[in-house]
Amino acid sequence: MSNHQKHAAITRPAYGHFTRQEWAFIGAPCGVIKKLAFALIDRLKADYQLGYVDADHTGADAEEEAGRDAQSAMAHGAQQEYTDKISFHRFDQEGALNPFFFRQHFNAQDAVLVNGNHFEAKKQIVLIDPRKEASLQKKLDRLKDVACIVLTDDTTAVYPFLQEHLGGVLPPVFKLEDEAGIADYLLEELQKKQAPLYGLVLAGGRSTRMGQDKSLINYHGKAQREYMADLLSQWCSRTFISCRGDQVEEIGGAYSPIPDTFLGLGPYGAILSAFREHPDAAWLVVACDLPHLDEHTLEQLVAQRNPSKVATTFRSPFDQFPEPLVTIWEPRSYPVLLQFMAQGYTCPRKVLLNAPIELLLAEKEEALENVNKPEELERALGKLRG
Repeated sequence: MSNHQKHAAITRPAYGHFTRQEWAFIGAPCGVIKKLAFALIDRLKADYQLGYVDADHTGADAEEEAGRDAQSAMAHGAQQEYTDKISFHRFDQEGALNPFFFRQHFNAQDAVLVNGNHFEAKKQIVLIDPRKEASLQKKLDRLKDVACIVLTDDTTAVYPFLQEHLGGVLPPVFKLEDEAGIADYLLEELQKKQAPLYGLVLAGGRSTRMGQDKSLINYHGKAQREYMADLLSQWCSRTFISCRGDQVEEIGGAYSPIPDTFLGLGPYGAILSAFREHPDAAWLVVACDLPHLDEHTLEQLVAQRNPSKVATTFRSPFDQFPEPLVTIWEPRSYPVLLQFMAQGYTCPRKVLLNAPIELLLAEKEEALENVNKPEELERALGKLRG
């Protein structure tokens, strides 16, 4: 007899406490940790968006004097307060916070550096500082995935208890003053962790304006959905065809179908269904009604991909808005799409208009021309034959 499962099992993104890539610095006084973290941010900020997590050591009286004066809504009992600080934004909030909250608010960051004296993270960077040796020995249970070790000041050896905890196999070891070496190591780790690129051909529409299934039209010697899947496979490690449930069997075979599980939402639901299957992939999404889409345009899109944005897309030459159906949607776009849907919006273009994106000008504008009606089909066939 199988065990009863109360809730549906879905693939969970590979989050830590704050985001997908995070390191907790542990084993040294907070001042040493903060100085090192800030130095690494200075070196990595040109390539990646970084967050930092720490605790404020000021006492309650000092905190009230500094921030919760009579002008603060929090001082009067508000549970949350937002302040536009002109050069940055600040939210103050009462109540306990947990990873579900943090992941949402750090979604825009490529990585988060964490003061491990106060918070845990998926990976750890252990500092060897005699002032915190006893404290570190009590926190060995936090050291679940040690990325590297940093020797401070005149220390030259790793604690025997730490070596034993790591099974005698040490990760890379750096000196504290080697900020460039530590930064290069983190940079290499971030580059290795870039999300794989999967392809998704949107072929689940009803094609009511065309009067026939657009995904089966033969522009290039085979059904358009198969042609587009083959085209995407040049850049994507895996390629799928998005479809309705009643199309799965007919697609099958050499082409991997992903049936819509967010029903009645059109392309929006197709993108969400793909992320539901593979939430840690980036998705190169193309509609099947783009007969002029070519290798050159896709090469431009992939070459100029910016993984630090929600998406990389083209500005449509026809209406000057972002083109959501020739777009690379990064993993960080998944929760953004869900948040827009929760607010009653299911237009992928609206997401692109209100999120940080990499917006490109297509070198071949005709490649973005879609075909939805019989008269447009005849013109497209004429161009291709010509």
